[in-house]
Formats: sequence, structure tokens, C-alpha cells
Amino acid sequence: MNYKITGYKPAKLFHFFEDISAIPRGSANEKAISDYLVAFAEERNLWYHRDALFNVIIKKPASAGAKEKPAVMLQGHTDMVCEKLAGVAHDFTTDPLDLIIKDGVLSANGTTGGDNGAAVACMLAILDDDTLTHPALECVFTTQEEIGLNGAEALDKSLLSARTMINLDSEDEGVATVSCAGGLRFALTRPITRSKKEGMLLHLEATGLLGGHSGTDINKEHQNANLLMARMINHLFHNTDALLVDFNGGTKDNAIPRETSATLFYSDEVAAKNAENLALALSADFSSEICPYEPAFQFLVSTENGTADVISAEDGKAFITAMCLAPNGVQFRNMNLDGFTVTSLNLGIAATDETSASLVFAPRSSVATLMSALKEKLCLLAETFGFEVSMHGEYPGWSFAEVSPIRDVFVQSYKELFHDDLKIEAIHAGLECGLFSDAIPGLDAIAVGPTIRGCHTPDEHLPLDSFERFYELLTDVLKKLA
Repeated sequence: MNYKITGYKPAKLFHFFEDISAIPRGSANEKAISDYLVAFAEERNLWYHRDALFNVIIKKPASAGAKEKPAVMLQGHTDMVCEKLAGVAHDFTTDPLDLIIKDGVLSANGTTGGDNGAAVACMLAILDDDTLTHPALECVFTTQEEIGLNGAEALDKSLLSARTMINLDSEDEGVATVSCAGGLRFALTRPITRSKKEGMLLHLEATGLLGGHSGTDINKEHQNANLLMARMINHLFHNTDALLVDFNGGTKDNAIPRETSATLFYSDEVAAKNAENLALALSADFSSEICPYEPAFQFLVSTENGTADVISAEDGKAFITAMCLAPNGVQFRNMNLDGFTVTSLNLGIAATDETSASLVFAPRSSVATLMSALKEKLCLLAETFGFEVSMHGEYPGWSFAEVSPIRDVFVQSYKELFHDDLKIEAIHAGLECGLFSDAIPGLDAIAVGPTIRGCHTPDEHLPLDSFERFYELLTDVLKKLA
């Protein structure tokens, strides 16, 4: 393989990143990456275990002189969020990522790609390098993290002896995460009826929004394309005789939707033209409201003659009204911690199909009672507008530990290497540390990683020098633990 990333050390760290970037690994499509990991372990005569969800554990004995030291777990997830720009011809089930390097920053051409491949590459480089000093290592590669931490929940943790865990899924160099929120996937589904009609179709499209991660970016007030579209359609419902044909916004509950499209039906050309003018006027209002913060936002409107299976007025109104009234974004902050986000939710998916309309949320909270209150609010919304509720993929939060030896080692190592203080913080995003801490009594955990920006969006990018420095930090910590 001809590698693109050159000039950084160790070279194999970056080569492994390129290797795994050539393997499609969207959530629930991790068999191929697990095959790669198993082959890697077999080639090096390392103990490994793979389960039915394609989680993989690879163990490596301690280096010479560290046999008596306690084992350390390194952990990251193999799956990635599959997001791409509109018009990008990329099939996430078959195509390798098209990596681009510009000014020392790595990205993928119009797609996501960095999260959490950096962790996988780090573990592979460490397992591959017999010159490193380290305790016994238990490298855990989990699956389906991006759709509910499913792999980490299902993993047989009795296979792990380590009571020190280094999670490699943080996204800020110089920052260590020591606590996180819990969350779940909350879906509302309502049956709809349709009838075939011939007339005028009004096509609406919200595009160009920043989007982002529903945990780490939810406090940045990035606009939600689903809610903008619901506001537009509600306005047209109240001022024209519109019927809903379709609505399609967002692909992941934990990604703030950047693009949403919808179609409305009108009986004649005059009504459609009036609606088009109203839509253009409101879209201008949208632009004036948000373009200082969402500079690439566009709202596109067009009409055409056509035949469509139109959703009944009652069903369409219930779907749109529920969206307009749905809670979204930051719900509760801790003002004693500089306004740290405690509770939030994201309406990540809003969609119609032939027989149903659905809304999918990603609620998060580090306080159990506030999470309960948020679930009750969503249940009340469902009851009011005729939706059925389903909840799954719930995972626990991860509480701050007053005493943490692994945290102390990272603080010491960072200071010695980079002559600066390691920042310690809690985050609102979910991390697999909560599931491991819940299952392994006395686990001492920390989450760290190189800088990755634009997570869960096609703007996702990784500064290569940050990746290089992070690997230096990680291997120095392992040396100290040995």
C-alpha cells in the first residue's frame, strides 16, 4: 500500500490509521474491521477474543521487568458515524475513505472518518511495537458505539483482569475526561394514512448547516435542520391548504441534523405559487436569524407538477406539531460549573415512510432524576400526538472519582513532556467508560485522545501533529505504569 501520511513518528501509527480507513466500518458493519484485528493478532501470536457483535479483545504480555505490574486496559471503538456532504458519491458499505492531507491536517473527502480510528491505530501501533515498555495490556475494540454503546454493553467483561482503563475516545489534546453523561435512544412512531393525488408539489430543502455531535456540540446552539423545516411547514399549514407528502431529516440520533428535505402537495398552481412566495419570505427570515452563526445555510424552494401519495391532514399536522413543540438542545446547566451542560436532547432523525412517521431523539444527562423528567416529557409529547414510544441503548453516566492514580500519572507525564498542565474536565457526551465502570468494581478510568474537530460531520479533521504528540503521551504513561 502506498501511504499518504509521511514525515510523522512513529510511521506505523499513521500507516495503521490508513489501513483501517480503507475498511468500511459504519456502525453495525464491523465484521471486516474485526477480521482485520483478528488477523493482526494471529500474525503476532497474541491472545484474542471475538464475540458475536464483533467486539475484539487483544492481550499482550508485559515487557521485560514489568511482569508484576497490574494490567492496563486500552479501549476504543471500531465503528464510525457515516455522514457525507450532499452530492458526494461515497458508499459507506463498500468504499474506502478518501483521505486528504492539507497543511498537516487529515480529513476525508466529503465524509466523516477520524472518530474513533485514532484509538484503533494507537492500540495497533502499541501492540505491534516490541521496543515499548509497558505493563500487561488488554486492548479492547468495541463496536456499535455510535448507535448506543451496544458493543461495550454486550462485551463479556469477565475476560478482563485490568482495573485501570485508558479510553482513547476523547477529542481534545491536553484535556483528560473524567466524567460523562448517560443517555439512550428515544423513538416516537405514529401510523399514517396516505391517498394518491395529482396536482402541484412544493419541494423544500434546508441545507448547509454546521451540524455536529449531539453531546459535545449541543451547547453551541448549532441549528437543527429538522426543527427549521418543521417551523416552515407549520407556517405553510396555517397560511395555505398544504398537505404533507414526505419529510426526511437526519441520519443519526446523536448527530445534529445539517440537512432536511420535505415535500408538500397543493391542488393547483396558484396555491403552490402562493406557498412558494411564503416559503421564500420565511427562508429569508431564517437567513437573517442564523447566517451570522451558520454562514453556509441555504433554504431551497421549488415546484413541479406531479402525482404523490399524500399523508392525511390529521397525520401530517400531528407529526409537524409534535416537532414544533418537542424539547431540543440544552435543557439544564450547572451554573456553579461555568454553565456546564447537565441535560440535553437532540432531535436527530425525523422521517416519514409509506405507513409511519417517526421522531428519534438522543437524550443525555449526568443526573438521573433529570433524565427521568426528560423521558416523562417525551412520553407526554407522544401521548398528546398519538405516537408510540420505544427506548433502547440506555447507558449509565460515569461519575467523577476523587482519587484516581491513572489521572495522576497522566497529569505528571503531560507536565514533563509538554511543560503545561493537563486540563481535567467532565463532558456531556457519552463514553463507554460508564459501562465498564458499572461492570468492573473499583475500575480507575480516564478518557484521552488527540484533537479531532467537526466530529460526526463531513468536516471532521485530525491535526497530524496532535496525533503524534498524543501517541508520545500515551506511550510515556504506559512506561511510567511499568
